[in-house]
Amino acid sequence: MNNVVVKIEKSGNRFNAFDSDGKKYTSDIGTGTRKKAYLSGMALEKRINKVGNPYWWKVPMSEFESSSIPEFDVSSIEIPSDHAEVLNFIHDSYKLKPKGLVMKELKWKYLVRSAVRGKNILMTGPAGCGKTMAAKSLVNSLDRPDFYFNLGATQDPRSTLIGNTHFDKKKGTYFSPSLFVTAIQTPNAVILLDELSRAHPDAWNILMTVLDEGQRYIRLDEADGQATIKVAKGVTFVATANIGNEYTSTRVMDKALMDRFIIVEMDVLNDVEELGLLSYLYPNVDPELLKSVSEIAHSTRVEASSEDGKFASGVSTRTSVEMAGLIFDGFGLDEAAEVCVYPQFDSSGGADSERTFIKQLVQKYVSDGSDENLFNEEEVNETEAEYAS
Repeated sequence: MNNVVVKIEKSGNRFNAFDSDGKKYTSDIGTGTRKKAYLSGMALEKRINKVGNPYWWKVPMSEFESSSIPEFDVSSIEIPSDHAEVLNFIHDSYKLKPKGLVMKELKWKYLVRSAVRGKNILMTGPAGCGKTMAAKSLVNSLDRPDFYFNLGATQDPRSTLIGNTHFDKKKGTYFSPSLFVTAIQTPNAVILLDELSRAHPDAWNILMTVLDEGQRYIRLDEADGQATIKVAKGVTFVATANIGNEYTSTRVMDKALMDRFIIVEMDVLNDVEELGLLSYLYPNVDPELLKSVSEIAHSTRVEASSEDGKFASGVSTRTSVEMAGLIFDGFGLDEAAEVCVYPQFDSSGGADSERTFIKQLVQKYVSDGSDENLFNEEEVNETEAEYAS
C-alpha cells in the first residue's frame, strides 16, 4: 500500500493539507509541521514508526506530484482513431483566424492545438496588443461552450469563483454556487480568465487545484468534510496577463501558478503589420493618415525599447486603432493624438518630459508627414512652448 503524500496550501492564516484527490488531512498534522513544510516548499509523507504510530515526514514536492499521476503501461499507448481529423483541424485552423487579428500562423496553430489538447493557456504580452481578442477568437473558432471572467475586476474572489452563503427565513442557511462552479462542470467548456495578473492572490490560491493537471477540483469550503467539485472532462482554461515591471497595478504572479500553463506570447506589431490592420479596419480613411498613425506608434515603441529611450512605454495597438477610429469620424491626426495619445505620457519635467517629445513626434507628421529627426533637441523648447497652454 502506498503511503499518503500531501501538499500544504495556505489559505489566509491557515496551512491546510490535501492529497492528490483533494482529501483533507489538516487535522491529522500539527500546525508547526504544516507551516514548516509550506515555507520550505516540501510535501509531507505519512509514515509509520517502529511501534506502529504514524508521523509525517518532509519529502520533495516531486513525491506529491508523482502521486497524482496515474500509472499506465507506456506500451499500450495508441494514436486516437480521430488523430488525423485533429491534425487536419489544427493545421487548417489559420483560416478561422479573424482578419482583424494580426497573429503569426505558427502561434495561432499552437494556440488552437493547445486548446484542442486541453492545455491551460496563458497569453502574455504588452497592454493593448490583442491578447483578449486572440483568446475570444480562439473560443469562437472552437465552437464550444464558453465562459468569461474578468479577474482583474473581481473584488471578492471567493464570491466570484466559489459562491455565497445566504440566509432565508424558510430555507435557513444555504449555499449558492458561482457561475465559475457551473463553468468548470460543463464538459468541453472553454473558460477565459482575463487579467489574471491583476487578480487578488486569494483568487490564485483557489485556482491552484483547479488548474493542476493531477488534481482538477475546487473546494467549496475549507472546513473538514466539505465537498469538492471536479473539473469536467475537456475543459480548457485560457488566461491573459500583462507581465513586467511597467504594469504597476499588476501583481508578480506566483511561479507555481504560472507553471500550470503553457505560455503563448503575443507579438508587438511592427509599423507595416499595424498599417495593414488599420487599413483593414478603416479602408475608407486616407492611407497616408493611417501610415502616420502606425509610424507614430512604432516610433514610440522603438524609443521605449532603447537603452536611453525617451518613453517608458510605447503607444499600443489598441490606441492606434482608437486614433484611426477618431480620424474616420472626422477628427484630425493632431486632434486624435491630443485626446487619446498625449494623456498616456508623463508631463512632468518641462522641456524634457515624455509629453513634450510625443507632441514633437506627432507634429512632424502633422506638418509634412516626415519622420526625419523625430527627436531634434533644438526643437523641443519650441514645441513645449507651443503646447504649454
